[in-house]
Amino acid sequence: MGLLARIRKEWFIIGIVVVILSAKLQPSFGVKGGPLRPEYTVSYVAVSVIFFNSGLSLKSEELTSAVLHFRLHLLVQSFTLIFFPLAVWLLLKLLALTAINPWLLKGLQTVGCMPPPVSSAVILTKAVGGNEAAAIFNSAFGSFLGIVVTPVLLLLFLGSSSSVPFSSIFSQLFMTVVVPLLLGQLCRRFLRESLERRKLPFGTVSSFILLVIIYTTFCDTFSSPDVELEPTSLLVVVLTIFSIQLSFMLILFLFTRRSGSGFTPADTVAILFCSTHKSLTLGIPMLKIVFSGYQQLSVMSVPLLIYHPAQILLGSLLVPSFKAWMTSRQKSRVLLQ
Repeated sequence: MGLLARIRKEWFIIGIVVVILSAKLQPSFGVKGGPLRPEYTVSYVAVSVIFFNSGLSLKSEELTSAVLHFRLHLLVQSFTLIFFPLAVWLLLKLLALTAINPWLLKGLQTVGCMPPPVSSAVILTKAVGGNEAAAIFNSAFGSFLGIVVTPVLLLLFLGSSSSVPFSSIFSQLFMTVVVPLLLGQLCRRFLRESLERRKLPFGTVSSFILLVIIYTTFCDTFSSPDVELEPTSLLVVVLTIFSIQLSFMLILFLFTRRSGSGFTPADTVAILFCSTHKSLTLGIPMLKIVFSGYQQLSVMSVPLLIYHPAQILLGSLLVPSFKAWMTSRQKSRVLLQ
């Protein structure tokens, strides 16, 4: 693969690096009260556009075939929103005894509280040949569920800024997440044929807006002289993230492949990706809302920014192995018949 092709493929990850460096060089442009006015353009307009865009692009009709697979849905959602945050909380009790930046540890807890992403788990499940319909349903349903459950988990495990009342958090989430999402779905009903014919770049639009949010978040950080990130702490966080993903995937694989589980190999693939992936698109705006006023917000965001490319990288590396495993399972089933 040539350099330009590689850049086009990995443009979003490159974009994250570029906007963080830009924020470091000129933080005054994107800070609260600066020329970009992120307290309005980001907190309300940008977040609303992301979720309107998601509602407009989400094909609800594709989910109907997977709705009745209740055991699979229960496993994915309970693992993602109950087991995952609790397991991370217990792990952080141990890591808190070390010299790791405590705000990075809080950021790891926010990762655990996030819902699954709408895109990456589906893309990787499809690439392997797994249960794509189940992946679509759980990614979409998990995102909807996360609108309510994730803020509750964040407040339960970490608390919130004293200047932002609980009711205010949910009213802002409702107006900037739920309402735009529902409006997007409503518009899709009238524009469905046109949208499917033109194949608009919904994902690219959301990614560009997300880069703006990341930029303003880091502008706030670099404008504060008190913020420091030690390389050792970052390295430990990266290793912890990969360890969490691999460990949880192994647990789910062993659980779903035990005798009498009732899950097919295709189901297992969907479960692995949907249960261990976390949403950056939903996560960063939620952190911006729930922890408004925190000077260390961008430090808390770092683990989620690392987790996003890590889950895609790890998932991509595992695709050939999962494909080979599914092929062998299918051959074994044919021989047994």
